[in-house]
Amino acid sequence: MGIIKFDPKIKKQLLRFVCVGVLAVFVDFIVYFMFVELTDIKYAVAKFISFFSGTIVSYLINKLWTFEQKQRSPKQFWMFMILYIITLGVNVTVNTMVLSILKNTLLAFLCATGTSTILNFMGQKYWVFKEN
Repeated sequence: MGIIKFDPKIKKQLLRFVCVGVLAVFVDFIVYFMFVELTDIKYAVAKFISFFSGTIVSYLINKLWTFEQKQRSPKQFWMFMILYIITLGVNVTVNTMVLSILKNTLLAFLCATGTSTILNFMGQKYWVFKEN
């Protein structure tokens, strides 16, 4: 018996969210790798394009599959982008703080990623794709 009980719908959404996140990171990696290995594009440009590609995959699949939102909404897209910009800032800040205090790269990365993942899920569930 767990200490925290989750609504089955939230469990389903969280599992789907994590799966989509893994797929988005995979898309990010593949696009980045292809640009770096097959073109003369600078690393920063390749990373920008690959991150944006993963973000679009995340938006579309989370919208349609994780949170089951079918209507077209440019407003939702821009809310999603604002959320991602904010959580990117949080990710970089947490990573920098943990790294400066504990001097552990892996722990800093895990703390930053964990924090931004939780904030992204909450922001998408309760703000971007909020049920009416």
